[in-house]
Amino acid sequence: MNPKLMKKAMKKMGINVEELPDVNEVIIKCSGKDLVILNPQVTRITGAGQESFQVTGEVQERTSTESSPQPVAAENLMNLEIPVEDIKLVCSQTGVSEEEAEEALRLAGGNIAQAIINLKTR
Repeated sequence: MNPKLMKKAMKKMGINVEELPDVNEVIIKCSGKDLVILNPQVTRITGAGQESFQVTGEVQERTSTESSPQPVAAENLMNLEIPVEDIKLVCSQTGVSEEEAEEALRLAGGNIAQAIINLKTR
């Protein structure tokens, strides 16, 4: 299919596709290793309230030198500034209220994925 026609059809469906310029590398952190994508071409695809990314490039595997993330001190959790977008994302993924989502984000130290996991497994 013609790329111009494809882009026009996607726009009609409310899907926005955008190339991200000047990306040097993409790092995917796994347990015990990192996947590093060098010279990547990154495309952001936005639609239906979701964002996804398509990444192509040269993949290298590196042993992770970082230990697991350290927990945030309890006294710092209350002062942690949680972006409204993060709260809304957690709400949309879990169906909880904004207050519950914000509390879950605070308990997870602002980590969106961890907050969602915690809410879905409770």
